Amino acid sequence: MNQRSYLGTTYLDVAKGAVETFLKLRSRDSTSRGDRYMLVTFEDPPAAIKAGWKETHNTFMEKLRNLQAAGLTTAGPALRTVFDLLNLNRLVSGIDNYGQGRIPFFLEPAIVVAITDGNKLASTGGVQDELHLPLTTPLPGSELTKEPFRWDQRLFSLVLRIPGHAPLGPEALGSVPSDDSPITAMCEVTGGRSYSVFSHRMLNQCLESLVQKIQSGVVIHFEKTGPDPLPTEGEAKLGPQPWHCCRRLIYVRPNPKTGVPVGHWPIPESFWPDQNSPTLPSRIAHPQILFSCVDSEPVVVDKVPFDKYELEPSPLTQYILERKSPHICWQVFVRNSSKYGDLGLPFGYLKASTALSCVNLFVMPYNYPVLLPLLDDLSKVHKLKPSLQWRQSFESYLKTMPLYYSGPLRKALRMIGALNLLPDHQEYGLSYSVGSYLKKLSQQTKVEVDRVNSAVGQKTHLEVHIRLRHRWRTSSTCSWNHISQRMQSFMGRATLPSELTTDEFSNFQLSTNNKSVILQMMSNPYDVPRRHLLDQLSRMRRNLLHGTSRLILIHSVPIAQMGNYQDFLKHSTALLREVDSDQPKRLHTFGNPFKLDKKGMMIDEADEFVSGPQKGKRAADHNLPPGGGPKRRRCMSPLLHGRTYMFPRVYSTLNEPSTGSEHLEEYVAVQQHQLGAEVYDESEDERSEDELCLAIEEPVVPLRFPSPTRLKKQRNRENQEINNELQVLITREIRKPGRCEMPHTHTHTHTHTVYFFGLNAIFSVA
Repeated sequence: MNQRSYLGTTYLDVAKGAVETFLKLRSRDSTSRGDRYMLVTFEDPPAAIKAGWKETHNTFMEKLRNLQAAGLTTAGPALRTVFDLLNLNRLVSGIDNYGQGRIPFFLEPAIVVAITDGNKLASTGGVQDELHLPLTTPLPGSELTKEPFRWDQRLFSLVLRIPGHAPLGPEALGSVPSDDSPITAMCEVTGGRSYSVFSHRMLNQCLESLVQKIQSGVVIHFEKTGPDPLPTEGEAKLGPQPWHCCRRLIYVRPNPKTGVPVGHWPIPESFWPDQNSPTLPSRIAHPQILFSCVDSEPVVVDKVPFDKYELEPSPLTQYILERKSPHICWQVFVRNSSKYGDLGLPFGYLKASTALSCVNLFVMPYNYPVLLPLLDDLSKVHKLKPSLQWRQSFESYLKTMPLYYSGPLRKALRMIGALNLLPDHQEYGLSYSVGSYLKKLSQQTKVEVDRVNSAVGQKTHLEVHIRLRHRWRTSSTCSWNHISQRMQSFMGRATLPSELTTDEFSNFQLSTNNKSVILQMMSNPYDVPRRHLLDQLSRMRRNLLHGTSRLILIHSVPIAQMGNYQDFLKHSTALLREVDSDQPKRLHTFGNPFKLDKKGMMIDEADEFVSGPQKGKRAADHNLPPGGGPKRRRCMSPLLHGRTYMFPRVYSTLNEPSTGSEHLEEYVAVQQHQLGAEVYDESEDERSEDELCLAIEEPVVPLRFPSPTRLKKQRNRENQEINNELQVLITREIRKPGRCEMPHTHTHTHTHTVYFFGLNAIFSVA
């Protein structure tokens, strides 16, 4: 998968792009909401399972992007791992219904898309020409089905044949052919197919075809029994025909109301149930249904349920539609399903639709030509009161019916109103030993499910490798005489091509089974040539004394993990306790400077919380203890650390007249100088007005208030008083005549906008 196409991308890159394109095409369908994607590689399990049942879609995409091509092409074991992963929960849910008939509406439809280069299959045992899946598997209950897959699982393969050089001629249009690789036979056995991809356009065409093949249904193997029908006009009989035997899907449509497929009747097993049998026969993955080409009349009775499934287009459906006989049907059988006779009794029929648009499989009660007339007579003739003769005929029918049909038949009788015709305690045909064995397998499967799910995503133990040094000064093996002569004999030249350089393997590592080998990050000093000892001496001294290599290892972190600071704190050593334990603990704000603490306040380096009560009125000054007031709150601004400032009031000193403009200029200057300072509570000061005026030229030690709420109230009250005074002064200045006349307007209106720094608001006066 490391080989490159003519566009320069590797096959692995093409495969990754194909998966992403498939997901985009599939997301256009409304039924894709319940899709689950898994990713499996050619590694040994459980490392091969990159995304399983529990992994999310994001994990799937991450594992897909990180895939690398390495190892052998073990396609057989990889496919076995895929099918075992899909079948992990089937015994727990009982969806296969072993020994009780095959139920088409019990299904988990899945498709497996294998993307490969189509070359030889390589394993530890050598190169293989055919695909072989391992027979042994750790999955409990795998012996109940002969094949590793189930009838609702299909395999499709995208075989990449994109050349390494640009095509010379135009690309051929049309359908995509199947590939001749060994995986093609496996695809056809499961009901899928392979695609031979020669270009990127053809790859997109295959992906669109794959999306259309995602249908809810099961695969059935249809085979003709008995003579061929009478030929129509212009039809020639030339021996075996493609429609005689084909393996196709029948669509199981979900209920439009519930979204879940529903039905009534099973498809019979290929053996007669024996209650004395200690074991259960193995079944084949696809039921083999035989159809007889003898024309019959379709039978339907009112209120008796039946199941109808549409067949996937195939040579069989094409042949039936070409006959143009929508009013006749062909009965279907399952070999060895009855107690007597090899062919078995009919359980349904094939019939073309009235519009001749498709062919449907009608699944009826077992041996319906006998049961349906009896039920019709019970409803119309006997009025749901059966006679003795009717009961005898009904009991004779029950002897030809497998016991696992008792449950569906009891429900059908209840629908038509006939009760108590079947005993409720009638068994389903399984012996006690078989039932106990199935319950035991269910318990074992639950344990296996937990083991596999827990093993997915775990890092495997890394093997010890020895790094081989790249010796630059030694001569290449290609320069040896006998190697050059051998290359000359079969290549026509004695030198390697320029693209095959030996520098690609300079970091090659050799694996070792000796676990006691300790990997060395430094070079062995005995490998240093004698003439280079003096040059290496300074490096050895630096590595010994400073330990730079350890620092490199510590900080060699992938970019995707550099922001994972919380995980780093979990694994780091615990810090020592703070000396002052009363101080609040700061949170780590790595990557988020606005991270909030539990109190909902932002943490800043210049901000500290004050211990003690934060509510209640502040006591009077005379109640304060001597030598200081209450504990002050630290200034919010980092520019005013260690500074004390008072909030001054604007007064007219010594009864001198003052204008409003003087007050305004003084106030703005004071406000600008006061930004970030603390408020002085003048209401609680008992000094006279003259003393307050002198306090502006002679600073005193102000009182500090620890409460932010009280500080805000003080500031609002002071600002409101200043606003009232300024409003009076501004109004007086505006009303003075002869100021700021506007000659081009008839109305003299002046608007002043004042920015109050304390309130961060705009006040306008017109």
